[in-house]
Amino acid sequence: MSAADEILDIVDEQDRVVGRAPRGEAYAKGLRHRCVFVLAWDAGDRLFVHRRTATKLVFPSLYDMFVGGVVGAGESYDEAALREAEEELGVSGLPRPAPLFKFLYENGTHTWWSYVYEVRCALPVNPQVEEVDWHGFLSEDEVERRLEEWEWVPDGLAAYRRLRAHRLR
Repeated sequence: MSAADEILDIVDEQDRVVGRAPRGEAYAKGLRHRCVFVLAWDAGDRLFVHRRTATKLVFPSLYDMFVGGVVGAGESYDEAALREAEEELGVSGLPRPAPLFKFLYENGTHTWWSYVYEVRCALPVNPQVEEVDWHGFLSEDEVERRLEEWEWVPDGLAAYRRLRAHRLR
């Protein structure tokens, strides 16, 4: 099955399931669905950063400071966070990611409920070549410097800015 064929729960403004659709249709029609964003820290308190492959359905070839993706139909946010983190990092046996906050991402074309998590990954990573063109572990200061230099996925950038505001509370 291709990524475009994956079945997603379609949700309303309150994150209640109102239907189901293939991912490709959800993206094409701007149907609201669910996503997870997971900050992955290494043992040295550096953040996993990567550039997405050119074949991604949305935001191809852009940088991201989160691993994650869509929540499958009938899947919980917590289940999706662990599954997506292990898949994209290419590891197994991660601790369960810690939930931080949820927000509604909307940019005029795309809309999804986004749950932000973080996890410590002390394992050697082997990112999926289908998902990741380049990766590295960067300090938060280095990520901050790169915010103006690299082209970032807009949903990840929105989540990162909300995370900074969340931490200041």
